[in-house]
Parts: sequence; structure tokens; C-alpha cells
Amino acid sequence: MYRNQKIGLTIPAYNEERLIGPTLDSVPELVDLIYVVNDCSTDGTAEVVRARAAADPRIVLVEHEQNQGVGQGIITGYLQASEAGCDICVVTGGDHQMPMEQIPALLDPLVDGLADYSKGNRFLMPDDGLDGMPLSRMLPNALISFMTKMASGYYKIFDVVDGFTAISKRAIDLVDWDIAWKGYGYPMDFLVRMNAYGLRVVDVPRRAIYLEGERQSQIKGFSYFLKVAPMLVRDFFWRLFTRFLIRDFHPLFFFYLFGLLFLPLGVIFGGFLVYQQYTGAGVSGPRAVVCALMIMSGLQFLLFAMLYDMEESK
Repeated sequence: MYRNQKIGLTIPAYNEERLIGPTLDSVPELVDLIYVVNDCSTDGTAEVVRARAAADPRIVLVEHEQNQGVGQGIITGYLQASEAGCDICVVTGGDHQMPMEQIPALLDPLVDGLADYSKGNRFLMPDDGLDGMPLSRMLPNALISFMTKMASGYYKIFDVVDGFTAISKRAIDLVDWDIAWKGYGYPMDFLVRMNAYGLRVVDVPRRAIYLEGERQSQIKGFSYFLKVAPMLVRDFFWRLFTRFLIRDFHPLFFFYLFGLLFLPLGVIFGGFLVYQQYTGAGVSGPRAVVCALMIMSGLQFLLFAMLYDMEESK
């Protein structure tokens, strides 16, 4: 228990035979139930968990018959924790690279009623938060974070790929997890889900841990961008329709719509006018004015939409 709240912990695990043991050994006493979701590992992960469970009754091994992705592993743990009556469910990786001693920092905003979902942010640590993070990971992380801001509407949230999180039972029960993203990229998709249901999200500074010789983040620069970008685009439009048209109407829906319509059309039309000028066909004054108005109007609509979105998501 933590401050009279029943705490669950979900650990998605796939081929974590070497590190799942130390991970479980480091779980603090404040956690009441530990769900290790074995996503059809091909190594001895399940055997290690069973051995730890024999000594620690808090540990529950949940087996996936087929590999379903880390996102589904977390969702499975969420649903198990909610069914068991946990007030809050924390998520950590099975690779022993998340600071278990900082779990209370994730829990406090939820216990105090200030948030429904809290997440780690390694960029907020004043001293050593980024010392161990390679530049090859820091830059893609920053770029994906900026993309996710627009898709999720949480413009004040950063380090969106961090999987060290906590969620309230209310949020677990409210979100439709059947349509959530199941593979890598799930943290960004989960943020979109939170915003669509009007849930409050807060960043919590957390220490970054990188074990020498162990595999690191799945972010591989441009290749990772290509995988998550289509998901973010889809999630962006889904959120607009779900939150601002279906669940509760808001004019920013049309601001986004007009902005995303006029701005690209204006740029395309401008490119056509430049081509005409280059080929000697010439460009008339009215056409140039129409092009400028389309670009300016589209940009204004888009900026106003982002401003309204930011205010709605405070």
C-alpha cells in the first residue's frame, strides 16, 4: 500500500531471462501486486519469474500464448490490476533500467488527485538525467516528442517514449484499449488515448539508467520515425473526431480542418506559380494574392487550433 492506495505493477517481458530477476528483486515493498506479462518469450523468462514468485507472493506470471507486442503486454497488466482492485498501476520494463526508488514520485500526483496518468521525463533531471543518454538517442527522442505534442494535444509533455508510467484505475476503466497500439510506439498512442478522454497527464523527473552491454531503446533514428509517423497521423485525426466532434464539440476541430486544408493547398499552388514564372508563362497579380491568402489563412487557422488545443489540454 502507498498512502492508503493499493498499488499494482505491470512488467511486460520478452526474452528478459537475464534481467527480469534483478528487476523483480528491486521492486519496493509499497507495491501490492506484480504482474509479469510474458509475451511468449523463447528463453527462460517464465522459469525465472516462477522461481521468484515462489518466494514473493506478490508476483503473478501472466502468459501470452502468442507474441502480441509490448503495448498489449502493458494493457494485459492494466486489466489484471484493475480487476484485482488496484487503485494505481505502475509500469516498468523488465530490463532493470528504470529507477524503482522513484516510483513514489509517479504515484504522488495520482494519489493527490492532480493527474490520471504520470510518466517519467529524463530531460527534467537537473544533473544526471541526460548524462548517460547517447546523442543518437537524444535527437530522435526530441523529434518524436515534438511530433507527439500535436498528435496528442499535450504540448507541455516531453520525453514521450519513456515507459516508466503510472495510471489510475479510473483511466484504465475509461479507455477503450481494444483499439490502442500494441507494438513499439505505444507510449505515444497511449498519450493520444488519454487526451481523447479528457484525462490529465503530468511529467515526473526521473533518472535515466543505461546498463553497459545491454540493449537500449528501440529508437533507431529515421527507421523508427517511419514506423511511428503513420500511427501518429492516424491518432491525430482520431483524437480530433473523438474528443472535439463526437464526445464534446469544440470549434478547434474546424480550425485544424481549415488549417490543414488551406496551408498545403496554398503551398502547392505557390509551387505551381513558381513553375509558371520559371517557364516564362508569367504570374498574374490576383493569382499571387490568392496564393498568399491561402498560405496565411492556413497558417493562422493552424496556429489558432494549436493554441486552443494547448489550452484545452492544460
